[in-house]
Amino acid sequence: MTTQTEARAAGEAARATGWTVVVLVATLCGFVAGYAISLRTGIEPGYFEAPEAGGYGVVPGGPKMSEELKKYYEGLAK
Repeated sequence: MTTQTEARAAGEAARATGWTVVVLVATLCGFVAGYAISLRTGIEPGYFEAPEAGGYGVVPGGPKMSEELKKYYEGLAK
């Protein structure tokens, strides 16, 4: 026969194990969902080389884009 303290300890251990499983499953599901979305969307080729890509420290006198490439990026925003 188990004592009340032992029963409480066993219950707490089971609860901790249950939460560990929930966290691991949620993490795995989040990773798989994010990977699937990223796999389908991705980024456009040449995006990070474009002078319009903000936040990358590109100076205004940087490399010039061809008119064809400018029209392509303008068409993406429509």
